[in-house]
Amino acid sequence: MTKQELAKALFECSHLTGEFLLRSGTTSHEYFDKYQFESQPHLLTAIANHMKALLPTCDALAGLEMGGIPIATALSIATNTLQCLVRKEAKTYGTCKLAEGITIKNKNLCIIEDVVTTGGQLIKSAEQLRERDAVITNALCVIYRGPKDADLNNFSGSGIKLTPLFTADDLR
Repeated sequence: MTKQELAKALFECSHLTGEFLLRSGTTSHEYFDKYQFESQPHLLTAIANHMKALLPTCDALAGLEMGGIPIATALSIATNTLQCLVRKEAKTYGTCKLAEGITIKNKNLCIIEDVVTTGGQLIKSAEQLRERDAVITNALCVIYRGPKDADLNNFSGSGIKLTPLFTADDLR
């Protein structure tokens, strides 16, 4: 599937119009329902195949709960790169881990997310991973729908370079 065909397929299966409350607290009249494309293996495969070229050198992928996990898994398989699965909050029972899977201490992790607007959860997760001695300088997302003038090389002052596969405008 070409990148242009993928953009069209993602838009057709996930773009909704109406009134939607976003995680950031803002209201939007359009929404990308990521679970519509994350639940389709042929689209996950195509996403991973196109994201491979964007993947920086890293020790492992860090898929964010919940939508970043299927993307990270597909990309992990496509690139044979280790991954960890990152919770929104550390468990309060059992191993009490924030990141499941590989040990993250002193690992250079690339955060994987599905749709990013303000990046609130991405930045919060990066801070939590850094508190556990992971190195976070890069993140990839499938769709970036935030401000066009944002500095993606230092996303929201976090020291993270955010690389989207698509912007919302690319899908229109």
